[in-house]
Amino acid sequence: MPLERRHAVKLPFVVLTGVSGSGKTTALHALEDIGFYTVDNLPPTLWPQLLELLSGAERGVVVGIDIRAGDYLEQAPAAIQRLEELGHAPEVLYLDANDEVLVRRYNFTRRTHPLAEGTLTSDLATERRKLRPLRELAAEAIDTTSTSARALTQTLRDRFQAGNGFLLRLVSFGFKRGVPTDADTVLDVRGLPNPFYDEFLRPLPGTDERVQAYVFTPEALETYSQLRSLVRTLTAQAAGAAGRSAYTVAVGCTGGQHRSVAVAERLSLDLADGLRTTVQHRDLEEALAEHSGHGGEAA
Repeated sequence: MPLERRHAVKLPFVVLTGVSGSGKTTALHALEDIGFYTVDNLPPTLWPQLLELLSGAERGVVVGIDIRAGDYLEQAPAAIQRLEELGHAPEVLYLDANDEVLVRRYNFTRRTHPLAEGTLTSDLATERRKLRPLRELAAEAIDTTSTSARALTQTLRDRFQAGNGFLLRLVSFGFKRGVPTDADTVLDVRGLPNPFYDEFLRPLPGTDERVQAYVFTPEALETYSQLRSLVRTLTAQAAGAAGRSAYTVAVGCTGGQHRSVAVAERLSLDLADGLRTTVQHRDLEEALAEHSGHGGEAA
């Protein structure tokens, strides 16, 4: 029986793809743990039949596809279009990382790239070129350069856990360790009072109430109020006109221990009345280790 629109089920359907070494296996396992039915490198021409087969199921579907699919990879964009014609809403999730990190991951695991046509960097360049049609279909890409397997798993749980709605991700970080590359908006809070200069507060994290009291002076609260209003506006635009399911705001101070952590925590608390939020303190553990028993740069 031919597949017709009237038979189409509206199961969540995720196409998981990206560069080798960027965390697709971790992502696939995380989505399976959430409750998705997962299949890796099924030829795209069979995706509609897979959904028809699972029409009685209540769980979403994730199909992984990457450079290992060979010539089948070229069929993926057409298969996605076909699914849309059948009434589905496939979502492309693309993972990536910078070459330096990917090379380090390959050296650590002692694996070879699936192409193995030249140097590792040239193979990665070829892979990105072949994945470009899928990358262009992705609503957003997740950069795993500075993301652990545990953090990636949590990110996917936050995003795809059924029935949770729009998600605001808040990420604190230190500018001296680099700006998160997957942030939609970056807030610089280095102008707020810095607990680093208080010897008692210096070793404490921005989650500590005493640090937060130091940061949020009456003058600082005026600045914070403006930042909070900006985040509300940006997330409303992302969820509304842009149709996004998630938005990432990165909050940075010098070291990622005090001010950025305090602001991210307060934003999560203040915005929880109308948004689902999640907080990640990217550099907090490293910053605390630096200040354990010795000095460091202003945080």
